[in-house]
Amino acid sequence: MKYGLIGEKLGHSYSKEIHEKLADYTYELCPLTRDEFDIFMEKKEFSAINVTIPYKRSVIPYLAEMNETARAIGAVNTIVNRDGRLCGYNTDMPGFLYMARKNGVDMQGKKVVVLGNGGASQAIQAAVRTMDAAELIIVGHRTMKEGVITYEECFARHSDADIIVNTSPVGMYPNVDASPVDLRHFPKCRAVLDIIANPLVTKLTAQAEALGMIGVTGLEMLVAQAKYAVEIFLDTQIDDSEIEKICEDIKKAR
Repeated sequence: MKYGLIGEKLGHSYSKEIHEKLADYTYELCPLTRDEFDIFMEKKEFSAINVTIPYKRSVIPYLAEMNETARAIGAVNTIVNRDGRLCGYNTDMPGFLYMARKNGVDMQGKKVVVLGNGGASQAIQAAVRTMDAAELIIVGHRTMKEGVITYEECFARHSDADIIVNTSPVGMYPNVDASPVDLRHFPKCRAVLDIIANPLVTKLTAQAEALGMIGVTGLEMLVAQAKYAVEIFLDTQIDDSEIEKICEDIKKAR
């Protein structure tokens, strides 16, 4: 494989379609179990790859270097093989910033609740901080780390959130009837950003719109981060207008 995506479950992914619209190469989807992941990374038989759930932090020990953004975030979604030296980057953060700004979601001075604390969440947390949010609340189910609260605590203490961002996989295809939270817990919320791209409308964002909030799913983020990844893969520049064009193509096809 020269170019492609690694992760655990990739049947939902639009990445092949997106990359092959952005660049003249074949882009492969390569689902890997944990054991397969270690073998794949040790072999280094690729030119450049993207990384998704659950390996955005697991790839780090295999890297010879990381750029400043990826190092600060602590998660990598883009890797280039330069003569056997694996170099890691994070294009999730600029991809999320593109999506937020494109939809007029201003986080300055706002209380922002981020659902999930996995590899993707690290990039979103960094992005929220660069947008000068007044307060960032991180909510998690499994591993309770310092600075991460439970959903129950969130409902009890942070119902005044202005913006909610879902970085968890809850609601992703094929589990489209699931939602990470009931937005009625957050009566002051004005915008909901869900980084899930498939389905194009999640149960969470559908509820947001029904309650009069902005509801945005992750297609624009997905295409934007792919564009930034291609620029790193091929050492080239692609106009941002391609992001919207590809988003429209995908929406029309579905």
